[in-house]
Amino acid sequence: MIDYEVTLDIDAAIGDDYLAWLHEHVAAMLALPGFLSASMWHVDEPVQSGRLVVCVRYQLRDADALTRYLTEHAPAMRAEGSSRFGDAFRASRRILTRVSELSSRG
Repeated sequence: MIDYEVTLDIDAAIGDDYLAWLHEHVAAMLALPGFLSASMWHVDEPVQSGRLVVCVRYQLRDADALTRYLTEHAPAMRAEGSSRFGDAFRASRRILTRVSELSSRG
């Protein structure tokens, strides 16, 4: 399994509109082949004044599904946000592969 993480640094002035659009965007991502689930997180620290930071973590079936997304779908999906919100947000991305999973016994 692969985690694909997108961190969005958003101008607070467009925060409500961006989040409404983002829910629709995440639903569209989950309809793509190989996407299994997504979770959205507000980043509490560090955040600059006047900014809203949200992290979306997608779980994909495997590296092939991620490669297919990046080559076939990512340009259009990314362009949609850029055309709608311009430079009022920035996105950074990470690809995470699980090494191990630990849990407490409590």
